[in-house]
Amino acid sequence: MIVELYSPDRLESARRAAAEAGLDALLIGPSADLRYLTGYDAHALERLTLLVLPAEGEATLIVPRLERPAAEDSPALSVGVRLVDHADGTDPYHIVRDLLGDRVKSVGLGDRMWAEQVLALRDALPDATQALAGAVLRGLRLRKSPAEVEALRRAGRAIDAVHERMGEWLRPGRTEAEVAADIAAGIREAGHATVEFTIVAAGPNGASPHHGVSDRLIAAGEPVVVDIGGRMPDGYCSDSTRVYCVGEPPADFAAYYAVLHEAQRAAVAAARPGVSAQAVDAAARDLIACAGYGERFLHRTGHGIGLDAHEDPYIVAGNETPLEPGMAFSIEPGIYLAGRHGARIEDIVVCTPDGAERLNTVDTELVVL
Repeated sequence: MIVELYSPDRLESARRAAAEAGLDALLIGPSADLRYLTGYDAHALERLTLLVLPAEGEATLIVPRLERPAAEDSPALSVGVRLVDHADGTDPYHIVRDLLGDRVKSVGLGDRMWAEQVLALRDALPDATQALAGAVLRGLRLRKSPAEVEALRRAGRAIDAVHERMGEWLRPGRTEAEVAADIAAGIREAGHATVEFTIVAAGPNGASPHHGVSDRLIAAGEPVVVDIGGRMPDGYCSDSTRVYCVGEPPADFAAYYAVLHEAQRAAVAAARPGVSAQAVDAAARDLIACAGYGERFLHRTGHGIGLDAHEDPYIVAGNETPLEPGMAFSIEPGIYLAGRHGARIEDIVVCTPDGAERLNTVDTELVVL
């Protein structure tokens, strides 16, 4: 499984893409980009960890000496990366300069590299202009391979299993934080390596899309938005939102939930090759607006997913990118009534030649517990 995901082909594709973009090398620090290229899930530290990937030449992973065992245990060596370590008190940027020297005139830096490292690399390679490596790597990560799609399917099944247990945890008189703690344990029990987020938003808190959790007690008859996700051992992410009601829902909530349900299904149906990302957003947004809730839909319809929980493609107005087979993204329209309640329905889908395949298969109807 890991071998299929992390292979030397990714490094070679990145080399070609860098050369086509006019970059002499890519310099990638701890990030999903580093894991995508090498399989190494590195810690972001003040000590330098850096993949030096020339457009022509050997790939070298520079790591702190105390992190070398972890790097050796990762797939990095098997994909053809050479390891070089540096001891505390030494200057690792000399290693970068020695590897690239005066040969490079333009380098691509990881989009999320720390500023202090960006500036140190500028000093180490004073003749090289700096650009964002994301412009090169985005095109590689945008279309998932069959192995990546299968990894996302596993993640989808794992988070679905957590939603199926919600009746064990969600009931009146418990706090959002208590329910979230049980969900977090369930996410790990379902096979995730880490818990990335647990949003449990009851009643008026459901009107805040990124509420998180609080010590507020859940009351009978309140809608509860549950948005949860984790990261699997292979690095790929899950993300799914469902809405529950502990008792019969308020009449106004039930009315707009029906609108939301229709809008989410319409956006899933619209997602197919050649359709723009913004057209999928419009498929949900237009239905919600026509029902009078347009101003209550506060965010984009979706985001890409893979080794990052949020990545390209973004399903949003203004994004004219045509969908292609292999693109994986969320479809998650929402309606939020400030001070009262809110709702969001989220599935991860992958674009196939025939349309969108839902990777979350738990029912999207309102669940009354």
